[in-house]
Amino acid sequence: MLALAGPVSAQNRGSGGREAFYRCRDASGQTHYGDSMPPACAGHDTEVLDTRGMLVRLIEGEATRAARLKREEAEAQTRKQREQREQRDRMLIETYLSVADIERLRGQRLDLLVAQYRVTEQNISNLRERQRRLETQIARFKPYSEKPNAPALPDHLAEEMVNTVNSLRTYQEMLANNKREQAEVTRSFDSDIKRFKELKGLK
Repeated sequence: MLALAGPVSAQNRGSGGREAFYRCRDASGQTHYGDSMPPACAGHDTEVLDTRGMLVRLIEGEATRAARLKREEAEAQTRKQREQREQRDRMLIETYLSVADIERLRGQRLDLLVAQYRVTEQNISNLRERQRRLETQIARFKPYSEKPNAPALPDHLAEEMVNTVNSLRTYQEMLANNKREQAEVTRSFDSDIKRFKELKGLK
């Protein structure tokens, strides 16, 4: 039985050792050897051994390479998350002197969003009033009027109604987005307050 050294790297070559042959095990567990890469080794981990049977290097198979890339990606993501946490901690310590500072900024952000919300609500109210007036006017024209001699609906009224309905939809979306943003601001600042207290040792 040939001895294998580890870890796998070129540093594992013996003194004066040189690459002599290849060895791998296929999916069925059969071992293949060759002084060049055996065709059956394609896609499988293949060991390159020196004249003494010591491991010189490992040619990664598809599964090993995929596992390594997945592991490296997970490690990179972990490092990124750690760096983001550390950066956030520095920001909290450098930006705020007390919990009251964070609460004050949270209040300012929320007050601004609430003010925007109220303006949007007023715009929606105005648009709905315009929609009611247009509906009253449009009801006098075909095809909405039941009178046989009713005139055709003027293009400008139809266009104004379409624009009003579209504007209503846009403002309603803005209202929903504003609500979500208020919730996110509250969640984010509450999280900052909690972490700030942890960093400062406060209760």
